[in-house]
Amino acid sequence: MGVVDCASCIFLLAALCGVPAAYGNAELRALMEIKLSLDPHDNHLSSWTDGGDPCSSGTFEGVACNEHRKVSNISLQGKGLDGKVSPAVAELKCLSGLYLHYNSLTGEIPKEIANLTELTDLYLDVNNLTGTIPPEIGDMPSLQVLQLCCNQLTGGIPPNMGSLKKLSVLALQHNRLNGTIPSSLGDSGMLKRLDLSFNNLLGSIPASLADITKLEVLDVQNNSLSGVVPPALKGLNGGFNWSNNPGLCGVGFPSLKVCTGWDQATIIQVDPSANIPNNTANNASVNIPPSSNFHAHCNQTHCSSSSKFMQFAFVSGVIIATVLLTIGGFLIFICCRRRKQKIGNTFDTSDGQLSTPQAKEFSRRSASPLSNLEYRNGWDAFADAYDSNGGFHEFPLGFNYHLEDVGAATQYFSKVNLLGKSKFSAVYKGILKDGSVVAVKSINVTCCKSEDAEFVKGLNLLTSFRHENLVKLRGFCCSKERGEFFLIYDFAPNGNLSQYLDVQDGSSHVLDWTTRVTIINGIAKGILYLHSNEPSKPSIVHQNISIKKVLMDENLVPLISDSGLLKLLADDVVFSALKFSAALGYMAPEYITTGRFTEKSDVYAFGVIILQILSGRSKLSHLMRLAAESCRLEDFIDPYLRGKFFDSEAAKLTEIALACTHELPDLRPTMEAVVEELKACDS
Repeated sequence: MGVVDCASCIFLLAALCGVPAAYGNAELRALMEIKLSLDPHDNHLSSWTDGGDPCSSGTFEGVACNEHRKVSNISLQGKGLDGKVSPAVAELKCLSGLYLHYNSLTGEIPKEIANLTELTDLYLDVNNLTGTIPPEIGDMPSLQVLQLCCNQLTGGIPPNMGSLKKLSVLALQHNRLNGTIPSSLGDSGMLKRLDLSFNNLLGSIPASLADITKLEVLDVQNNSLSGVVPPALKGLNGGFNWSNNPGLCGVGFPSLKVCTGWDQATIIQVDPSANIPNNTANNASVNIPPSSNFHAHCNQTHCSSSSKFMQFAFVSGVIIATVLLTIGGFLIFICCRRRKQKIGNTFDTSDGQLSTPQAKEFSRRSASPLSNLEYRNGWDAFADAYDSNGGFHEFPLGFNYHLEDVGAATQYFSKVNLLGKSKFSAVYKGILKDGSVVAVKSINVTCCKSEDAEFVKGLNLLTSFRHENLVKLRGFCCSKERGEFFLIYDFAPNGNLSQYLDVQDGSSHVLDWTTRVTIINGIAKGILYLHSNEPSKPSIVHQNISIKKVLMDENLVPLISDSGLLKLLADDVVFSALKFSAALGYMAPEYITTGRFTEKSDVYAFGVIILQILSGRSKLSHLMRLAAESCRLEDFIDPYLRGKFFDSEAAKLTEIALACTHELPDLRPTMEAVVEELKACDS
C-alpha cells in the first residue's frame, strides 16, 4: 500500500514540477515522425524540433493544443509539403482537425487515420495522393467534413461511408474514382454537400440520396452515370448538377433528356444482392443476366422475347448503318481537305528562329502537320461573332490571326521554340511576318469553358487590357481543325521573376536594390490597374499571381501575365492552376473556408511576392517571417546585396508586405493604398 502511495506522490510531484507526462513524450515522438514523413527534406517544418514543446505558442508551426496540453489541431495547408501522410498521426488521440490541403503530398491515405475517434475535419484535398479511400474511414464517429478532392484516388467509394452519421460535407471530386455510387450514402442524414463530379463513376443515382433531408448540393457532373434521375432531386433546385452524363434521363430537369422505355430497361439497379463490384473500372464490362434487364417486359406466364429481339435487331441495324455512312463521309472529307492543305511540316533549326522567306519556301515543299481532326465536335466559340467579311465584329480590328500565321511564326510548333509546357497549355516563341517576336500560348479547347458565350466574354475581357505592367495581348487564333486556341503575346526576353530568386552569389541574376524596388512598384501598379473599374474595362481579380506570372522585359520592367486567363478555362483546369499557386504560399487563408477570390486575395499574393523579392528566396521559412515581423533586416534581406540597401526603405517595404499578408482580409490594405504607400517610400 505504501509503495502505491509513493508512486502516486512521485507522479503528482512530476506533474507539478512541469516534467512532461508519458503521453506528452508519445505525442512529441509522433509529431517528429509526422514531420519526417510530410517534409522529408526539412524545408518547411524547421520549427518542429525534438527538444521543443508542441503546446508552446508558435514553437511548432501549425500545431495547436487543447486545455489539457494535447495536440488538437494541425493546420499546414499550402506549405509546399511534398512527402506523405504518416500513420503516426493516429497517435494524436485528441486530434480534432487535420488540414493538409493545397500541398504536393503523395502516397496513400493511411488506414490508421481512422483511429482518430475525435477527428471532425479531415482536409487532404488538392494533393497528389493515390490509392483507394480506406474503408476504415467509414468508422470514424466524429467526422463532419471529409475533403479528398483534387487528388489521384482510384477504386470505388466505400459503402460504409453511409455510417458517418455526423458527416455534413463529402468532397471527392476531381479524382479517378470508379464503380457505382453506394446507396448507403443516403443513410448520412446530416449530409449537406456531396460532390462526386469529375470521376469515372457509372450506374444510376441512388434514390436514397433524395431522402437526405439536409442535402443542399449534389454534384455528379462529368461521370458516366446512366438511368433515371430520382424525381425528388428537383427539390435541390440549383444545387443539383448532372451535366456531362449522357446516359442520365428524367422528367422536370432542364436540359435533361426525357426517359424512354429503353432507359427504364437498361438502368443498372445497385443493391447488396447485385453481382456488380463497386470498384468496376469505367471501361470494364459488367456481366448482367439478360433477364435482369428485361424483367419489366415479362409477365408470370409469357415473355414476348421474340418480338423484342426483332425490334432490337432492327434498331441496331439502323444505328450501325448510320454510323458507317457517317464515318465514310468523314473520311472522304478529311482526304479532300488534306489534298488542299498547303501548310509546311514541322522542322527544327539550330538557332530556334525562323525568317519569313524560310517559312514560305518550306511551306511549298512539305505536307501539312495541321491535320483536320476535330478534337471537339462542333466547337466554334466564335460562331456568332463573325461579320459578313469573315472578321470578328465583337473584337478590335487586327486581333484575329490565321492559323497559317501562327504556324509559320513558331516553325509549325517546333520543339526548338517551346518555352514551357503545362497540363493544359504550351508556350512557343515565334516571329511574325513583320519581324516582331511574340510568345504563343496554345490551349486545347477541351480545357476551355464549354459555354461559348462565356468563353467569348472572357476573351473580350483580355482584349481590353492596356497597361505598361501587363503583358500585351496582340491577338488570338481559334483553330477548329486542330482543336486548339492560341493567344499571341508580346515576348518578354528576360524570363520570369522566379529566375532572379534563389540564385548563386556572384550570378548576373542577382538584382540590385533599386531594381528590386522598381519591380515591386511595377507589380503594384499592374494589380491596381486590374482592380480598377474603367470605361474600357471592368475590375478583375487575377486570382493566380505568383513570381512565375511576373515576366521581365528587356529593361527588367515587370509584366504581369495570364491576367483574366482563368475566365477562359474550365473549372478543373482552374483547380490545377491554383494548386501550384497554393503550394508556394500565395493562397489567401480565407479562400480555404469561403472558396472565393476577392481583390484582397490578390493583395495577399502581392505581399508574399514582396517578401520573396526582398529576401531573394522563393520559399519563405517560418524563421524568415519572424525576422521580418521583428524588423531584423540582417536576418531577412537577401545577403547577396551585401548591405547595399536603404534601411528605412527596406523597413517600409517589409511593413507593407506584412500588412498585405495579414490573416484577416479586412485588415489588408487596398492596392490603391499600397501604391500610395510605395510612392511615399520613394520620396
